Amino acid sequence: MNTPFAALAAVAGACAALAGCAGYQPRPLDPQAEAAAFEARAIGPGPWRLAALQDEAAHRHPEAALAAARLQAADAAARAAGARPNPALSASAQQNRSAAPGTPAWTYGLGLDLPMETAGKRELRAARAAWLARAAQQAQAEALWHIRSRTREAYLAAYPLERETLERAALQQALADDSERRLAAGMIGSGEALQARLAARQAQLAAQEALRRRDEGRRRLAASLGLPAQALDAARLPFDDLGPTALPEPAALATAARGALQTRPDVLAALADYEASQAALQIEIARQYPDLAIGPGYSWDAGALKWSLGLALSLPVFDRNQGPIAEAKARREEAAAAFRGVQEQAMAEIADSQAAYGQARRQLDLAARIAADQGARLHAATAAFEAGAIDRPALLAARLEASAADAALTESTLDAHRAAGRVEDALRRPLPSAPTKAQP
Repeated sequence: MNTPFAALAAVAGACAALAGCAGYQPRPLDPQAEAAAFEARAIGPGPWRLAALQDEAAHRHPEAALAAARLQAADAAARAAGARPNPALSASAQQNRSAAPGTPAWTYGLGLDLPMETAGKRELRAARAAWLARAAQQAQAEALWHIRSRTREAYLAAYPLERETLERAALQQALADDSERRLAAGMIGSGEALQARLAARQAQLAAQEALRRRDEGRRRLAASLGLPAQALDAARLPFDDLGPTALPEPAALATAARGALQTRPDVLAALADYEASQAALQIEIARQYPDLAIGPGYSWDAGALKWSLGLALSLPVFDRNQGPIAEAKARREEAAAAFRGVQEQAMAEIADSQAAYGQARRQLDLAARIAADQGARLHAATAAFEAGAIDRPALLAARLEASAADAALTESTLDAHRAAGRVEDALRRPLPSAPTKAQP
């Protein structure tokens, strides 16, 4: 083959290789279309309980998609870090205008530059990128857990407490009406009747506040699911998984807490960041050693074929990469301090949440005993009223106290579930003793 045509063929081959590169495809975002799509989101009628809602939130919430995209980018960066540097191809042509008549006046050259990294730089880059990808994987798990945690908090806030408050408001209003009748009959003074009216209005205000909290909780629950607020209007939320029997036993918490520090995503992510900082320090140390570039060449010089071999080497005379090495060491110390901070915070959260859950269980037991005592008292008051031993206001007062005790029991149960949620958040895992189906 003629030498100039060989050079052209090499250049054509390089162009053909470039033709197989990936192309750019635009994907524009339309804010109005995105908003319309969000408003059109819906959810099935249910029934929806906490576990199903948490799974739905992990699937729908935009933070889940963001964490997945970051993990995908980290995986792509890990693949790119292990790539070998591409060789460089060069071609040249030179004309000798002073050439004697009848002699070739053109010189053609073809060169190849082969970069060679030393001191294992490519392997170190790949190791650092792998640790960063592992940190991104743990960050995704952490983001998904925060989505589940917010869904639980909103689910507890959406619990309908208005039934108890409406019942108390009706009892207070009945007491106020009875006080007005007794005031008209001259049986009580105006001060006592006024106090009964104020208690009735306060009970009505408490009922309205309970309705407001329920509606706010449902809006928060919809937001935690990545849904518009109206999407939950037709959804059935029985809340039968929030009874006292669904609470884990305190003895099971110690078992669940064992090894939690080795599985918490934020701790593992901080550890992966530290390992990545160590790999970064190794990279900067390796950069003290220069890379090589071998350049074989081929030329057709006025009818003569010539081969050449070049060698390029940077000389570390003025800079031995000491500044980047010092910076990498400082980054490693920073990552170590961050890891210790995350780990110590996790330990404090686990201990604090376990203590809070134990206290919540004790308060729940006390509220249950009080509710049982008030129920027995109401039963006795009902029998006494039927026997004519007490009047109607006394019976209404007994009913009101029993209703308040039942409401306090419900609040204590919800507080215990919130405390159990704090334990789950501290462990970053569902409690093993929690039932997998709804409790009656």
